[in-house]
Amino acid sequence: MTITPAPVVDQTLREEKRAKKKGDVVEPRRPHILVTVILGVIAVAWLFPLVGVVVTSLRTKGAADATGWWTVLIDPAGAGWTGANFAEAFTSLNFGTNFFNSIAVAVPATVLPIMFAAMTAYAFTFLEFRGKEVYFAIILSLLVVPVQMAIIPILQLFVWIKDTTGVEIIGQYPAAWIVHAAFAMPLAIYILRNYMSTLPNALIEAARVDGASHFQIFWRLVVPMSVPALASFAIFQFLWVWNDFLVAYIFIGSGPNAVLTQGLYDLLGQYGQGWQRVAAGSIITVVVPLILFFALQRYFVRGLTAGSVK
Repeated sequence: MTITPAPVVDQTLREEKRAKKKGDVVEPRRPHILVTVILGVIAVAWLFPLVGVVVTSLRTKGAADATGWWTVLIDPAGAGWTGANFAEAFTSLNFGTNFFNSIAVAVPATVLPIMFAAMTAYAFTFLEFRGKEVYFAIILSLLVVPVQMAIIPILQLFVWIKDTTGVEIIGQYPAAWIVHAAFAMPLAIYILRNYMSTLPNALIEAARVDGASHFQIFWRLVVPMSVPALASFAIFQFLWVWNDFLVAYIFIGSGPNAVLTQGLYDLLGQYGQGWQRVAAGSIITVVVPLILFFALQRYFVRGLTAGSVK
């Protein structure tokens, strides 16, 4: 293996910069063939489970029980293809109602943490107050607290609220909103604060000199410039809430407000005999997250890489 000395690398970078200033065309450095092969292998391995789900969703129950999904690569004609699983899954999911329930849970549970986290990140970035770094460290430490650890205390709190005020929270949408928003706040504050720290401080100071209040600076300057970070976290949070089963199962249940993940669980059947319908239902439910991801992908990359290089 040949190691290029550091002075040679620095000289190459300087020559590229000079060529760009002169307007010369600089050929991009091609990635090493080994890196390309490794990344290709990782991508194929990552897609393998998805391929298995798609193939299983398109096979009859008898064929899926008799042979593994990978056998269709050898004998595609004898795989027992069918599209009935999608029709059954769509009907059994009660898609119209459960889809609306999932939207009613995922959208507020995404907007709420973004709204409060953006304000908090602005304070940690542009305001000076005593103990700021300590408070930020405490918030970051909450990233290691799993939601499973707080389920019982939260349930006890909701029961106490019902006993004292008569307001029923468990089984309603706000129960999931509160839990998802609370546990998303630390990560949201971390991502947004890192991004806001890269914003030009001179622009913020100029707005203050012109007499703008913190409210005006936040809504008219910081929020529009932080759209990439807001969108990247929105993708994270929406996908997490949309695919969540535990919080929805415990705090909403299988009543009239049940979400799609609860419907997928019901598709499995009492004895686990309907897993080919679960595969079809999974393909149906993944359409919305895929549309959201590809629509906001450019913001996703920019928001996650913000703050890594200044």
